[in-house]
Amino acid sequence: MTADQLHPAVVYHIVNSLGWPDLRPMQQAAVDPLLAGDDALLLAPTAGGKTEAAVFPLLSRMATESWSGTSVVYLCPLKALLNNLLPRLERYAEWLGRRTALWHGDVTAPRRRAILASRPDILLTTPESLESMLVSPNVDHRSFFSGLRAVVVDEVHAFAGDDRGWHLLAVLERLARVIGTPVQRIGLSATVGNPEELLGWLQGSGKGTRPGRVIAPKDPGIHPNAVAGPPPGDIELDYVGSLANAATVIASMHAGEKRLVFCESRQTVEELGQLLRARGVTTFLSHASLSTDERRRSEQAFAEARDCVIVSTSTLELGIDVGDLDRVIQIDAPSTVASFLQRLGRTGRRPGSVRNCLVLARDGDSLVAAAALMLLWGRGWVEPVTAPPEPRHIVAQQILALCLQQGRVGDRLWQQWWNGLSPFDRSAEPMVRFLVEHGFLDVDGDMLFIGPEAEKRFGHRHFMEMTTVFTSPPEFTVLYGRADLGRIDPSLLTEEAHGDRRVLLGGRSWRVAYVDWRRRRCYVEPADGGGKARWTNRGWAGLGFELTRAMRDVLLGSDPPVRLTKRATDRLAGERDERSSLVHPGGNVISRDEDGDLRWWTWAGFRANATLAATLGEVVDPIHRFDDCQIRLREDLTPAAWRELTADAEQRVCLPDVSEKAMDGLKFSAALPPRLATATLAARLAGTGGAARVLQERTRFVQI
Repeated sequence: MTADQLHPAVVYHIVNSLGWPDLRPMQQAAVDPLLAGDDALLLAPTAGGKTEAAVFPLLSRMATESWSGTSVVYLCPLKALLNNLLPRLERYAEWLGRRTALWHGDVTAPRRRAILASRPDILLTTPESLESMLVSPNVDHRSFFSGLRAVVVDEVHAFAGDDRGWHLLAVLERLARVIGTPVQRIGLSATVGNPEELLGWLQGSGKGTRPGRVIAPKDPGIHPNAVAGPPPGDIELDYVGSLANAATVIASMHAGEKRLVFCESRQTVEELGQLLRARGVTTFLSHASLSTDERRRSEQAFAEARDCVIVSTSTLELGIDVGDLDRVIQIDAPSTVASFLQRLGRTGRRPGSVRNCLVLARDGDSLVAAAALMLLWGRGWVEPVTAPPEPRHIVAQQILALCLQQGRVGDRLWQQWWNGLSPFDRSAEPMVRFLVEHGFLDVDGDMLFIGPEAEKRFGHRHFMEMTTVFTSPPEFTVLYGRADLGRIDPSLLTEEAHGDRRVLLGGRSWRVAYVDWRRRRCYVEPADGGGKARWTNRGWAGLGFELTRAMRDVLLGSDPPVRLTKRATDRLAGERDERSSLVHPGGNVISRDEDGDLRWWTWAGFRANATLAATLGEVVDPIHRFDDCQIRLREDLTPAAWRELTADAEQRVCLPDVSEKAMDGLKFSAALPPRLATATLAARLAGTGGAARVLQERTRFVQI
């Protein structure tokens, strides 16, 4: 054992209880900085031992420095991941006579009271549950967290890329303020393209003042130039033409193997699950709209079986253990290289096995997108993880949560709670004034406290709505007897139906027996087929600039460094031939199609096209405006008018327009001045860099 700096009891159990002759290179590299108390970002492929790399040094410090009380908080983005980690961390803590406990929304009240009465050494929780502890009158948070020394953030990239990341940072700053001292921050991630920036983000107000290290030793098997990618492995791209054909391929190949199939929507998961079962395949399902019990039973049954398939959305993309997999199959293409790496990394864990993935494209667009994604992967490119800009709504939420936590906060002292971290600083004063003026906050002298409007909007169930920073669409709970099956989109219950109304959930068809509209409950009975599945996908923001540009590269003749079946090769050749007039290596194309529509083929991604459509609004079709690849223009536009219009466009790029309906997806937007809420959404929809690059290119008018 080369990591002799670890506590002797930890070393003993690594060797004798786990049977490890030594630590992995990344685990060895983490020992010194974590023992020294440095902040760190640990990067390794899925199943690369990141949890142990973080926990073993912290357990060593816990023993050597006699930490007491809850000294380590371990944060995850998913409750299922916390549940999965608990037995492992309980085992490691028991080596030293220490305790681990779980705290999230599914933990019972008696269990919570027991945790509060006898503080565990390691607490596994989510940022939302952590904040609920800070604001709860039943938790003496100053006493409970008084011994806190370190926070581990698992799958940190999953937080940093959306508003949960801003929420996480703000809660950690408030927690540090509660205990009166900075806390060591350790992030774990498998796939990032900008590790130094991500580490700086995780450090929050401590960036530049606390030592921080990116720990990612190079592994000779890792793909060249990739920051945290897996070895190339066995990857095949196939074209199947339909979901039914995909089910036939999955049912007929790899018999006797354990297969994990990823889909890009819950509806596709349900439909494929039903198709596979109809073909006699032992099939399990996992997605966010299945009940917790249904998912847990499905994932446990899959982990214990052999010749079977589990069909999942991204819920199984993160480090949840579903046993030893033989193969990963992807329907169509994920929207990011990072997701592809995560999914590919679920295989190849047994000695002598290799990472593998079979991609089944259902149509030409999906085939091109999958080839483009693997082309980027072959170049060693991974998306940078960047926080959404201008999180003003999260600032408003945090100010309200702080007043709930403290009862009363000084109207000149509130910003101190985030230790100078922007944007939770003096720049938020206009939002505080708005909250006071509109009754979200009340004022007594120089003290701020929760007002009647905040009580009205967020006070339901002890302000639970205030600790969740994302908006969930309204869904109906589906019940078979007393069994909770999951949730469905209400449109399935309101659309016209001939005969029995049937829904598809858990890969099975159900007949709707009764709908309790007031309580949003749908009671069902088993049916012999004909069920429908549908959910509103409010989080989809289109493809990025790099992936869409790689699609253009594929159409121009670039092939990904993977195996293509003859079907895929033939269909890809057809796509290249059909779209040859829509791509050009020297710039972008404006074409008039056979229907007379004029389209600007930018191949710039959704955000860049939204920005371009706003910048050149006078010539953009007002109804059918744009998608990831093209912008529809006015039919009477001429090349001369185009040249005049775009001559200075690069200098006047503007943010996209925002509809009132879009505000529904920005939680806490009601706690913002309308102009700031609109500006926040516009900044998040914009792709100014990609738009500027398109405007710098030469544009060619062609006639199809």
